[in-house]
Amino acid sequence: MPSPPGPTGPDLDTPEVFIGYLDYFRSRVLTAVESLAEDDRRRSRLPSGWTPLELARHLTFMEMRWLEWGFEGRTVGDPWGDHEGGRWSVPPGETSAQVLEALRRQGDTTSSVIRRHGMAEIGQPGPRWGGDDPPRLDRILFHVLQEYARHVGHLDIVVELATGAAGD
Repeated sequence: MPSPPGPTGPDLDTPEVFIGYLDYFRSRVLTAVESLAEDDRRRSRLPSGWTPLELARHLTFMEMRWLEWGFEGRTVGDPWGDHEGGRWSVPPGETSAQVLEALRRQGDTTSSVIRRHGMAEIGQPGPRWGGDDPPRLDRILFHVLQEYARHVGHLDIVVELATGAAGD
């Protein structure tokens, strides 16, 4: 698993720093979910009811919502396709491998979006913003990073409950 980028590491430009952190957090999610037995990937250990596989699928859609649908203003089908009945979901028949591969592919797409645009570039107007002015790319990326950081911590706890192995 890669190490998180650090403030004293190589002198990277801002887009590459964001990409490095997102790649790191995404790899933590993938490694954590892959460390679980299939039963534990689809089982909740929390009162809120979400499963590790649902969390991975949520993160895939979260990146897509903020960067493709929101920032770039693309048509993406169902931007809320990770939700059913007011909670995260994985469609029946979708395998763990499919969910995790979708997260990997979304990471590639996210990196591509970041590399195509400037940090100060303003997103496209659209339904993602609920009538508000679209934000700059750097503001969106800060939000996406905090969402990943928060959910990686949640997943660490679930893996520890399932396996006894403590996360970082």
